[in-house]
Amino acid sequence: MTTTTLKTIIFLGSARNVSPPWGGDSRLGDRIIKWVKSVTENRKEPLGADTICHDIRIIDPIEVFGPDGALSYSGGELSKPTFFMDQSTLPAAAKELQQAINEADCYLIVSPEYNHSIPPALSSVMGHFGGSNYKCKPSGIITYSPGIFGGMRAAMSIQVMLHELGCLPVSKLCGISNASEVLKEDGTPIDPNNRMLKQLPELLTQLEWMAVAMANQRKKTGTF
Repeated sequence: MTTTTLKTIIFLGSARNVSPPWGGDSRLGDRIIKWVKSVTENRKEPLGADTICHDIRIIDPIEVFGPDGALSYSGGELSKPTFFMDQSTLPAAAKELQQAINEADCYLIVSPEYNHSIPPALSSVMGHFGGSNYKCKPSGIITYSPGIFGGMRAAMSIQVMLHELGCLPVSKLCGISNASEVLKEDGTPIDPNNRMLKQLPELLTQLEWMAVAMANQRKKTGTF
């Protein structure tokens, strides 16, 4: 059995860094991203004659839009999309980030919902790069919330955005409601048997199947 390692980029959709007046995490998504990273990087799943593993990179809007970040030259307001710029003038860090996105085999989106829709940090980070970087690859959506809906309303909008970028989302969704009651601050489950935790492995199984199939087709024919 051979090992196939997928280059997997995880986009974190929240740039929030303030705790609300009623208490709680400054960014609830930190719990989720730690859990997703742990589950994904520890997978060694059989797929036909192969064992599938993941080489993970996390793209955090706080970092990429922060001082000296890869997209600090443009800002979260998306003033300078990479596809509107002369590539020779693109900052080196932005070029490196673009290359990493372009060379990825699949994408995971970890996001809350803002006003029942896509957080602006997520749409800005992903929107800095044209669809040619994402196309002919799969994606998976993981949403979360401090309440009962688990970010599912945002997931519906994120699906549309991913379709337009060309990284088609798999059908399985993962939504974690009441997230602080499901995961500890370090991302470990409070109750490992919580049924909500079963969603992610099922999503990853779909993502891996699609990532391998689409990678094989890209090797044969290139992209459209």
